[in-house]
Amino acid sequence: MKDVKETLLERTSVRRYEREAIAEETMEFIFDAIRNTPTSYNGQQFSVIDISDQTLKEELYAITGQKQLKTCNRLLIFCSDYNKITLLAGKKGLDMPKFTDTMDGVTIGIIDASLAMMSAVVAAQSAGLGSNCIGYLRTADPAKIAELLKLPKGVFVVCGLAIGVPREQPDLKPKQPKPLMIHKNHYRLDNDRMVDEMEAYDEVVKHYNRTRAGSTTDNDWVAHIINYYDHAMEYRILDYLKDQGYDVKK
Repeated sequence: MKDVKETLLERTSVRRYEREAIAEETMEFIFDAIRNTPTSYNGQQFSVIDISDQTLKEELYAITGQKQLKTCNRLLIFCSDYNKITLLAGKKGLDMPKFTDTMDGVTIGIIDASLAMMSAVVAAQSAGLGSNCIGYLRTADPAKIAELLKLPKGVFVVCGLAIGVPREQPDLKPKQPKPLMIHKNHYRLDNDRMVDEMEAYDEVVKHYNRTRAGSTTDNDWVAHIINYYDHAMEYRILDYLKDQGYDVKK
């Protein structure tokens, strides 16, 4: 096992994996880390689908075009889940409020699933494995993916996590400097200085993209991210959420 500092500060997104299987003991460690995730009210408003079936991974790859889905040894799909508590409430004769029709209900499920995924990322990294978070499983064709995964009402995909024995060691991507991320006591209001610092960071990312190992690009940070935002405007997530029983009204 790696120590905590190495695990947290040397993590990279791995997209190429060896064919080597992951020991079940290691997977149980990852599952235990997921189970111990802090959640809102200890409500544990999430579930994880553990996919080892290669045919299913190939089907998900066909939908998303994300190669790591079919080459990883295990694919974990983290879902917001209010189905389990709804079932138990019904069994005990309790009225289940329409919490899934509130923005807070949706947010809590997403937060719980995301925290659980980060627990899995850290556990996998500490065990010497590589991983890659795949948000495109949420947006590529959510209705088709829900059908493949047999998701009931009250459950929707938040993110996927590919895990495997790494076949590559990508360079660490540059992150925003701490003063831009960690604001002291209140949000920073020195906009001109922040813009200068962001512009400097933008140049750092551009240099990284031009010189990194493997494929290179001329992308800077801001234009690349805004291009993603433009593309993501086409997604119809609210329609999908409504199909899954989330009719957000407030």
